[in-house]
Amino acid sequence: MNPYGNLSNKHTSWSILLMIYNLSPLLCMKRKYMMLSMMISSPRQPENEIDVYLKPLIDDLKLLWEEGINVYDSYSQESFCLRAMLFCTINDFPAYGNLSGYNVKGHFACPICEENTSYIQLKRIQKTVYTRHRKFLPRNHPYRRMKKSI
Repeated sequence: MNPYGNLSNKHTSWSILLMIYNLSPLLCMKRKYMMLSMMISSPRQPENEIDVYLKPLIDDLKLLWEEGINVYDSYSQESFCLRAMLFCTINDFPAYGNLSGYNVKGHFACPICEENTSYIQLKRIQKTVYTRHRKFLPRNHPYRRMKKSI
């Protein structure tokens, strides 16, 4: 995100969005059902300190799950106890490492392959390249015959 309109890389912004998943799939990803719960804006990435930023959100989610809050439903004209839970997170690979505590750098960065990660170390530029991670469909898979959808 670039909230200030300049193309400087000296600033980073992380948006934390909440979505209501007990709606139909057509509605849950619409803008009016998304909530911007937090905007982390800083001259550098939050990295390992992201838990400090997320602590108030986590406390609120714990309260919503364990105790719930009383809210009024205007349609049925009655109050009920609203509970909520964190269903999943969607993030990029570096944020995955920061949130989970998993090491996403180095030779064994793949959280699925772990010690069996296939990599090559490029000598001149000192870069690690991960190989053999592309998966192909079998030759007789039905998706290979779907030429019109391409």
